[in-house]
Amino acid sequence: MPAIIKIAAVVSILAVVSLLPYALFCLVLILDGPSHDEVARVVSPDGVLDAVLVESNGGATTSFGYAIFIVPHGKKAKGSQVAFLYAAVRNSRAYGANLKWDSSTRLAVEYLDAKDEGLEQPVASVSGRKVTVLLRPGVTDPSAPPGGMLYNLEKGLQTQNAGKRQ
Repeated sequence: MPAIIKIAAVVSILAVVSLLPYALFCLVLILDGPSHDEVARVVSPDGVLDAVLVESNGGATTSFGYAIFIVPHGKKAKGSQVAFLYAAVRNSRAYGANLKWDSSTRLAVEYLDAKDEGLEQPVASVSGRKVTVLLRPGVTDPSAPPGGMLYNLEKGLQTQNAGKRQ
């Protein structure tokens, strides 16, 4: 076998072997996907329902996504979200949103700004109760700490009730 073919074969094998760690890393990212963490839970004034904010983190190349759920008190956030936000901020340095019950049948999602937002269920029916859901942009939370909500929750800096990793 000519020397050039041997060199080409060795170079090819080295190239494939050197790409294996990268391929495994990509596979882990694909299989693991973004994280989805409960970062706020606020009980309705009558104690029957919870408003839940779930933060999604797709990694360094994306911003945070937020899904808002209304569930029976103490239940896990699952099923249909009532609203979503992408790249929402509470002030110039803090990501996220605040959940505020205006009454037992009216929930406001407050944030300063978002790149994308959607109100999927303007009136949600949960446990036989109808809840009006409002997106309320333009609200600054000067006390919200810098960074993502999960990061601050883990550091003990969160300003609202918080939950657990899903």
